[in-house]
Amino acid sequence: MFKHILLATDGSAASAHAAQMAVGLARTHGARLTAVYVADPYPYMGVGEVNPVGFQAYMAAAQEHAAQAHAQVETLCTQGGAAVTLQVRLVEDVAAASGIVQTAEAEGADLVVMGSHGRSGIVRLMLGSVATKVVAESTVPVLVCR
Repeated sequence: MFKHILLATDGSAASAHAAQMAVGLARTHGARLTAVYVADPYPYMGVGEVNPVGFQAYMAAAQEHAAQAHAQVETLCTQGGAAVTLQVRLVEDVAAASGIVQTAEAEGADLVVMGSHGRSGIVRLMLGSVATKVVAESTVPVLVCR
């Protein structure tokens, strides 16, 4: 049924659970799997000069975190049954939800799998929900795992 699954990962426990689900689905359907990590845009405040060292350190940390998140998914892809074909992507300079939706469209994914932190109440209102935004913006089905 599914030929190409996009997994949104951030290295959290919620995305680790989603990764297990995505790898299982990819294995069951013989689908390709693309794991995407969206690095938040550099928090430039617009006051004073841009510090290139700060930007470089920020991006280096984001790339390292993405590599760790992708390594967790790669381990799942090689464990157990048949190996799952995995591609990894690092998307920069866009909001998380937009980066996930744009990558799903660009990669031709037919399913997006992602975790939810399960926040509610005022915390959800203050922080927003990436999963909610992806569900609202995506043109392909979205599986949200808790």
